Amino acid sequence: MKISTVIGARPQFVKASVVSHAITHTEGLCESVIHTGQHFDANISDVILC
Repeated sequence: MKISTVIGARPQFVKASVVSHAITHTEGLCESVIHTGQHFDANISDVILC
C-alpha cells in the first residue's frame, strides 16, 4: 500500500516523523513525502529530505 504524506510547515515534519517511522517498519507500506514548500528553508530541507 502506498501512503502520501503532505507536509507544509516545519512543525509538521516533526509530527510526521513518528508516522513515517512506523510506516518504514511496517511490511507492505511505502510512503511518499510531498513538501508543499511553505516556510521553505534550504538548509532544513537538505537535512530532512536528503
